Amino acid sequence: MLEPRSSRMPFEVVEVTGPSMAPTLLDGDRLVVRFGRPVRPGHIVILRHPFQQDLLVVKRAAERRSGGWWVLGDNAFAGGDSTDYGTVPEELILATARLRFRPRRAHQSSLPARLSWALSALRPLPADASASSRLRAR
Repeated sequence: MLEPRSSRMPFEVVEVTGPSMAPTLLDGDRLVVRFGRPVRPGHIVILRHPFQQDLLVVKRAAERRSGGWWVLGDNAFAGGDSTDYGTVPEELILATARLRFRPRRAHQSSLPARLSWALSALRPLPADASASSRLRAR
């Protein structure tokens, strides 16, 4: 994740790195995030890693527990979530993701590939309670 430029701006664009949120988010995707909004189960959130606070990570808020939020990646095989470091205190949750923008890849140069990209590049990211329930079950 890129460091947000200023927490005073309500919206910021950050870049996703790594596979932990695949297939929902892919390496290189851009997120429009909103600071200061309440977190609900199913929201995709930007947080400071509990043990390495200069590192920002993107995870899904699965459920509120005593001590903070239980966060999980959508990719069960990638790790690096609450199964490794426990609940995340509220003060480490910085923002919620509102939109995903997927940049066009170099190989998407044909007309069908460009049309496919145009139809799928921008997606809203509402709180997905069904994903939250599915993740809690693992």
